[in-house]
Amino acid sequence: MRIGIPKEILQGERRVALIPDSVAVLVNAGHEVFVQASAGQEAAHFDQAYLEKGATIVPDTESVYRSMDLILKVQAPMGNESLGQHEVDLMDKGTTLIASFQPLSNLGLVGKLVDQGITCFSMDSIPRIARAQKMDSLSSMSSLSGYKSVLIASNSLGKYFPMLMTAAATVPPAKGLILGAGVAGLQAIATARRLGAVVRAFDVRPDVKDQVESLGAVFIQVEDVMAEGEGTGGYAQELSEEHQRLEQEMIHQFVKDSDFVITTALIPGRPAPVLITQEMVDDMQPGSVIVDIAAETGGNCELTRPGEVVNSNGVLIHGPLNLPSSMPAQASHLFSRNVVALVQHLVKDGAFNFDFDDAITQGCCITHESQIVHGATQERIRQ
Repeated sequence: MRIGIPKEILQGERRVALIPDSVAVLVNAGHEVFVQASAGQEAAHFDQAYLEKGATIVPDTESVYRSMDLILKVQAPMGNESLGQHEVDLMDKGTTLIASFQPLSNLGLVGKLVDQGITCFSMDSIPRIARAQKMDSLSSMSSLSGYKSVLIASNSLGKYFPMLMTAAATVPPAKGLILGAGVAGLQAIATARRLGAVVRAFDVRPDVKDQVESLGAVFIQVEDVMAEGEGTGGYAQELSEEHQRLEQEMIHQFVKDSDFVITTALIPGRPAPVLITQEMVDDMQPGSVIVDIAAETGGNCELTRPGEVVNSNGVLIHGPLNLPSSMPAQASHLFSRNVVALVQHLVKDGAFNFDFDDAITQGCCITHESQIVHGATQERIRQ
């Protein structure tokens, strides 16, 4: 097969879909890999390294899309202003695309892929089952986000995370609160604990309690909420209004007593739930910090502005976007490994073999043969 690796054009995106070592895996399997010039440069993977692993470097965008069987991208296809064309329109009909684009929130793009006859697999729709762990880029990228969020908090807080005993005085440890104990939240807990902070964590799912406590954090809970919060596939689900009220009352008590708060709560295909209100922020001590990982889908804090840092009476509220891209080398390495695992799953004897009875293929294939085949996306369109 002919596989194209375009340079990402989303502003601020520094990752690349395939690193040189992964190119070698696909070339050794008999595929031809074409990489757009400087596609990996922001992630410290230069053209010469790709050439040494068997890739062909192509000089322009159009060449890396045309006449390809498979396109591998990090971000969703988008309009290319320099060419005056959408990236989907650069692909030949029948091309297969693997990228991350949250189809439930990007129905316009799904329609465009259908119109162009593109078979598309979305990396963020990989089912969270044991057999698919090697392909689970959502977990890989969430782990990076959780780690980086704590570094942002520590840099902004202006005080030590660990307890220190000095001749002048004993400095108490920073107190942190992690809202959401998925992959990002657990990594945030682990990172904050390694830096010496006292950490508490909240999640509506009861089965994460042991994981939180194993990392040295205190798990806080509202018992009535716990039973309702467990969704499918390891995700949380939306709570009733009454349960949200109980949850917010409890969170309020811990937020105002925390030096830093990391929020990670997401519901697939929905705006992020608001967990921290302006009233809660107003009760925090000046100098406290909130890092809202959910900023890209609206944010868990009422005052979050995506891509900005808000100062509310001395409380800094960070709304970072695309945190994995701030660690492009490591993020590209992990994403590339995930992508190659999916390609190996989909390709047999050098050609595509789409088994739609397979849970992985069925779970992450969004469009095929000019049809939407992803069940959740079909349901969202009918709503």
